[in-house]
Amino acid sequence: MNPDIRKPVPSADPAVTRVDAANAVAAANPANASPTPPLVWAEVLFWLLPVAAFFLFPGYRTLGGQILIAGLFALSLDLILGYARIVSLGHAAFFGLGAYTAGLLAKHGWGEPISGLVAAAAVAAVAGLITSALIVRGKDLTRLIVTLGIGLMLYEVANRLHHVTGGVDGLSGVEMKPLLGRFEFGFDGTTAYVYILVVLFLMFLLARRIVRSPFGLSLKGIREGEKRMPAIGVSVAGRLAAVYTVSAALAGVAGGLLAQTTQFVGIDVLSFTRSAEILIMLVVGGAGYLYGGLIGAAIFMVLQDQLSNLSAVYWQFWLGLLLVCLVLFARGGVMGALTRLRSRNDSRNNRGKATNKVEHKGNRPSSGGRP
Repeated sequence: MNPDIRKPVPSADPAVTRVDAANAVAAANPANASPTPPLVWAEVLFWLLPVAAFFLFPGYRTLGGQILIAGLFALSLDLILGYARIVSLGHAAFFGLGAYTAGLLAKHGWGEPISGLVAAAAVAAVAGLITSALIVRGKDLTRLIVTLGIGLMLYEVANRLHHVTGGVDGLSGVEMKPLLGRFEFGFDGTTAYVYILVVLFLMFLLARRIVRSPFGLSLKGIREGEKRMPAIGVSVAGRLAAVYTVSAALAGVAGGLLAQTTQFVGIDVLSFTRSAEILIMLVVGGAGYLYGGLIGAAIFMVLQDQLSNLSAVYWQFWLGLLLVCLVLFARGGVMGALTRLRSRNDSRNNRGKATNKVEHKGNRPSSGGRP
């Protein structure tokens, strides 16, 4: 027996064992590996695009802010759908809770933006933690119905509490104080756009840190083999409840941003339509990539804006047709198509390098032919 070949010694620390096992599950299938590469030039360029749009399209800053908010909302859904495979049709419940929390605080005199945003996240997180007990018990279809039911119930509660929420008329009288005591929220959307972009970037870094941590690897293990994870000491219910709570908090932040920057909260923030639209955005961009929700939100909302300008009556038909074609011919969304294209290019380059290496060896002169 070769003395250099030794069996690995298992770790005595159960926490290390769980992390190693999660890494093994993620590495067993190349599709399970984190599709988000390190911060490279492409990512830097991606985040420079909204910065450039701020200067190049000053008349569209309000629309740009709405796109960024939708991107954050889609990012929150991606944490549970793309990484934990929890399908939700009622994620607008947490978006609406965050919006009403920030809006009600500002209406009653607490208009400081940052603390209001923290309160919106806290209320949504508590609601997510409470409802997670129902979510983790079921499977796909059960979770779909439960999340839909929760969203519909909160919508009806907001409609009934007209004296608090404004009902179908919406919550008006939301007055925000200057950001950091200096920057007013004007009608041009300048302060709002910068505020939303900074918050989105910070929340993205948080989500990125989560999915790349041992906790995130365990989520991928649950996604690919939920029944096998308890065998290595992972609490499936605990992990799902935790990520569901974090996702709810991020959705609450997105809702709070909407209330603060528009200074109005309509009851549609809790509607089924908003939950369905954000799910469509994530599917278009690609679930499980983090960037997919951001890209999908931009594509969906830009198409919605442009097509409604072309045809105020039939724009939904053309939008639906484009979405169907995109899903059929770009499975996995835009990010899925880009990932497959990158894999093909890498494979082609590797084959080319291997061929060149073989030809180089074949052209090398033999030492036996020397005089």
